[in-house]
Amino acid sequence: MTYTLETKAFFFNAKTDYLPYYKHFILTLPYASTAKDILIAIKAQNEDFSYPESNLIFKINDLMVEGDTSLSTIVEKLGTQLHINPANSYRSNNGLIINDDDFMQSYALLAPYATQSDEAYYKTLYALHYASETEKFDHSYIGDAILVLAHKMIEEGSIHKEAILKAITSPSSSLLDCEYENNLFDAQDHTASIVALKEMVKYCDDEEYPSLLDIIKARFRRKKDEKESEKITLNKPRVDVEVEALEEKHIAYYAGTHTGNEKNISKSIANLGTNEVDFSRKYKLSGLSILEDNRKLALHKAGATLLDAYDAGAEVLVIEDEETFDIFQTHFTAIENTIGRKIRNLDLITAKGFILQSQAIKLT
Repeated sequence: MTYTLETKAFFFNAKTDYLPYYKHFILTLPYASTAKDILIAIKAQNEDFSYPESNLIFKINDLMVEGDTSLSTIVEKLGTQLHINPANSYRSNNGLIINDDDFMQSYALLAPYATQSDEAYYKTLYALHYASETEKFDHSYIGDAILVLAHKMIEEGSIHKEAILKAITSPSSSLLDCEYENNLFDAQDHTASIVALKEMVKYCDDEEYPSLLDIIKARFRRKKDEKESEKITLNKPRVDVEVEALEEKHIAYYAGTHTGNEKNISKSIANLGTNEVDFSRKYKLSGLSILEDNRKLALHKAGATLLDAYDAGAEVLVIEDEETFDIFQTHFTAIENTIGRKIRNLDLITAKGFILQSQAIKLT
């Protein structure tokens, strides 16, 4: 048994190229192949294609895979049309080969308090570090991996708890900027660890951790000053009203992390006789959990979601989570200002509101 793959692969050489580019390949590989075999096959067709021989990780369709991931599981999950990118395009030196100095630079934050066992564990989180969603919006972000290590060290009873919390909170883009998202092909959910760390930091005792509390207070004063200096005028909250001529418009559905209602929404869209628009951020988060900690980043993420749907051709965006809907509608003008784009003729409606309106249209 073989697989025929349609691949689009990333090319870039820092010594010769000004911008990255992509090339298309048709590959036929045996069933027992691995992710690395995909790269070997591309290299056989184009010798300019490059990838690391060790610590091999890269992205397929925006999910982080390791070199030994089986091709059969890749095809089962992603199909046979594969888009191949470096683990971090921003750090590419030559094709999929990246400058990964930042990985151990993040570890240096905790190195003074870590054991050899901690360091060994951290190195197993290499893929997780480069799967960090926050880094896409802020390249200075310390990465999810160091946060996971910090939580492990504290849970195991490290006597350096305050120093660990201070280390992962002090950098300009760190713990309080993290809205954990699983971008790994082999899913790992570290949300609970991130939430636990944030609770340790925000609700620390003034007498027990005085220096840490000063850092947190200073951070929130800075965020408040930034918010006031921006002087962004917010729209009055939009109301979840009926969308005019709903059945004539192209409709996209934003699920976020709330899976399970996709079939109902898709069926309702089909029953209206209109088109459903797919977009890449359908299952991404949009800043809800970090709105108070980093308003600008939260609005940036919200704007990325709205723009993605809008640029894909959506005229109506159905939103599953009502709290996220509130962010979109309440901060709509602020979101536009943050992303530097006007989003016109995009109606927002909750999933509940959409179901009710689509049922009413069907009955008329």
